[in-house]
Amino acid sequence: MESGNRNAPSPLLWNRRFRVAEESLRRSCARGCGILLCMQLTLAHIGSLARRKDEFEALTQDYLERCSAYLTCRAQAFKTEAALREWVGKQKGRTAAVTVLLDGRGKQMSSEAMAAWLGRHRDNGTQHLVFAVGPADGWAEDSRKSASMLLSLGPMTLAHALARLVIAEQIYRAFTILAGHPYHRQ
Repeated sequence: MESGNRNAPSPLLWNRRFRVAEESLRRSCARGCGILLCMQLTLAHIGSLARRKDEFEALTQDYLERCSAYLTCRAQAFKTEAALREWVGKQKGRTAAVTVLLDGRGKQMSSEAMAAWLGRHRDNGTQHLVFAVGPADGWAEDSRKSASMLLSLGPMTLAHALARLVIAEQIYRAFTILAGHPYHRQ
């Protein structure tokens, strides 16, 4: 008596295919390009590299490390706005990098609105988000025009190290909101 479909793969062949696919997925996730970690985020700033003993920088790095559960994160300093724009232009991928400049004249968002905005970019396949804190005198007009969005953290002026910390925490908060994590309370 014969049972089953003759064209169906044998259980051994099926298990082998499954293991190969699973191993491929594991390798791609380790590279940060898997199903969950396909978006990259760079927290950039114009100015010198932060001092290692800076308490704000240590906290900023802590939030970026926490974000690594949701996407690949890094911090990078640029000497000039032109260097940042050139670097953004060289980023390769299926989609152009989305550049968000922190600027007092930009759009203000609640944490929930920022989470929704990040979620839309994640779901629409954005590969690289760049959040940038500008130079001491503010962004030049050509930088503002080339940005995807201007974002304001509020009407007050913040020290650059503090602005980086605030945006790093808000990015982490946004991804915890998207993931349903209890970090954010309403």
